[in-house]
Amino acid sequence: MATTTKEETAFLTDVRTLRERAKRSLDDGALMPSYKGDANQTISLLQSVVATELVCVLRYRMHAIAAAGITSKSIAKEFSEHAESEHRHMLMAAERIDQLGGVPNLDPEGLASRAATEYGKGGNLVQMLKDDLVAERLVIEHYQELIRYFGDDDPTTRIMLEHILAEEEDHASDIHDLLVAHEGTPFLK
Repeated sequence: MATTTKEETAFLTDVRTLRERAKRSLDDGALMPSYKGDANQTISLLQSVVATELVCVLRYRMHAIAAAGITSKSIAKEFSEHAESEHRHMLMAAERIDQLGGVPNLDPEGLASRAATEYGKGGNLVQMLKDDLVAERLVIEHYQELIRYFGDDDPTTRIMLEHILAEEEDHASDIHDLLVAHEGTPFLK
């Protein structure tokens, strides 16, 4: 059986201290004194994520309903799947806001102004795909910036955003493939 040296555990807080800290400030819920982020700033940034994801849900739902053409059923199904995924993303961000002591802003008033993406105008199937690809590319870059911002100061929020980012990249790839199939040439170089 290997023994642990003092140098190997020097960075760890002793269990008694952790127990005492856990008993203090119970009103703070999951927010511990060891949290290195700015909870109010994190909540504010996540409010934008909630709004962005809600706008994406609405845009994908509208596109699923409006899709028309020879392959519209399969693309409408893809739009619906993306809407469900965006809804899960919104719930993740809203739950994180709650964990940090905030109240997620789900008020439809001002939703578009709080979101990073645009709702769009619809149009033909190719235009809807292009609008969705632009929106996905925008959130990919936005979430990459947020991930860098949170870094090690808020690993829970960073990991949540990394999960969302991976799904957004998958959405962008799916939409790009559909565009290539419909236009016959890659939309992106």
